[in-house]
Amino acid sequence: MAENKFFAEDGREIVLKADHLCIQFGGLKAVDDVNIEIKQGELYGLIGPNGAGKTTVFNLLTGVYKPTAGRFFLCGEDLTGKAPADVNKKGIARTFQNIRLFNNLTVIENVMVGLSNQIPCSVPESIFRLPRHRKSEREYYERALELLRVFKLDEYKDYLAANLPYGKQRKLEIARAMATNPKLLLLDEPAAGMNPNETQELMDVITFIREKFNITILLIEHDMRLVGGICEKLTVLNFGTVLASGATAEVLSDPEVVKAYIGE
Repeated sequence: MAENKFFAEDGREIVLKADHLCIQFGGLKAVDDVNIEIKQGELYGLIGPNGAGKTTVFNLLTGVYKPTAGRFFLCGEDLTGKAPADVNKKGIARTFQNIRLFNNLTVIENVMVGLSNQIPCSVPESIFRLPRHRKSEREYYERALELLRVFKLDEYKDYLAANLPYGKQRKLEIARAMATNPKLLLLDEPAAGMNPNETQELMDVITFIREKFNITILLIEHDMRLVGGICEKLTVLNFGTVLASGATAEVLSDPEVVKAYIGE
């Protein structure tokens, strides 16, 4: 399907447009009529109580699940129903609640895995390590090292991923996602399990990469200090439906949002 880009009133491109997304498992509507619009360069939060449907939305946006109704667009291109690998190649990358690194590979090898879908070599060239493959491998090693420098992980490049401290494993997972050269980065509870110092460092990293790469970010997070500190806009889910959406300060002070989180 040809691209038909969407633009906001301020002229910025709408990178993500989720249009009436729904998914039903048996008789349960896990996500029902969710609409989200995120403009180029925005840092946008998706929040809600446990079981609200946040990760299900991520699974819809990355092709893990196919919606039973609705569509979603990346920079105007309809990606609904595409396989996860195709969605990633089009420009959506994600991290996970539970870190999913290749623990027996080194730090730099993990990032090079993220770069692998950009290597132009054929399978025979790779198997027999022909000259073009060796040249590409050197180039991608240097690109991976450059990304590690951005995340201040270059001194750990030869460590096994499993041997990194927890906070640095989180940063490595984001670095690997960034290696796929995404237009939209989805971060699923990036501060989970972090202490306050690690959370502050993560906030700085997320803000820095948004500015350095002019990337659009959508994150799920339960740490309201992080959400309030870096997100410009929020959508709140509750029982699979949108409870509130808008500027962060307004949404966090909405009585219905407060009630959903802490009760009457």
